Amino acid sequence: MELLPIKRALLSVTDKSGLVDLACFLAGAGVELTSTGGTRKVLLDAGLKVTSVSEVTGFPEMLDGRVKTLHPRIHGGILADKDNPAHTEALARAEIRPYDMIVVNLYDFAGALAKNLDEAATVEQIDIGGPCLLRAAAKNFASVLVVPDPEYYPLVIKELAENNMRAPLDLRRQMARRAFESTARYDGLVASWFAKL
Repeated sequence: MELLPIKRALLSVTDKSGLVDLACFLAGAGVELTSTGGTRKVLLDAGLKVTSVSEVTGFPEMLDGRVKTLHPRIHGGILADKDNPAHTEALARAEIRPYDMIVVNLYDFAGALAKNLDEAATVEQIDIGGPCLLRAAAKNFASVLVVPDPEYYPLVIKELAENNMRAPLDLRRQMARRAFESTARYDGLVASWFAKL
């Protein structure tokens, strides 16, 4: 579809720069917000209504936060092709609601390396759920707007404001490319660290 209506968004970020402004813009336009632990707390403190990922999945975060968003009720809602009736029927059967926008940035692995943490502590700074969310949303750019970095928030706000809260296909393609660039850089950084062990 050329213009994607943005009605439901998932936000899960390490870098919280500009987060409240973006979330307030979305909430002010009637977008339903879902979020994870620290991100959700920032949004709640800003007075916004935010559904927790655990409420969506029906399952608590586990393994010290290693497993939060890795669940069919999250990824099914991201990966469904909204133009494919079989996908929309599958979501309906599973009682999964689709997402229209994914706002994610990754754990600061470079910052962890700069702290010279031991191996076990460094491993805990390797993001798993974030790259999965970015890659899923970017793959499904035809049905989802992915926003991989705060630097893009002003552009996204401008585009949505100008298009009555609908994300143009060109914007979705651009953001998908940026998301894959982000995960590629991140994976390269992690691989380089492993190469030095």
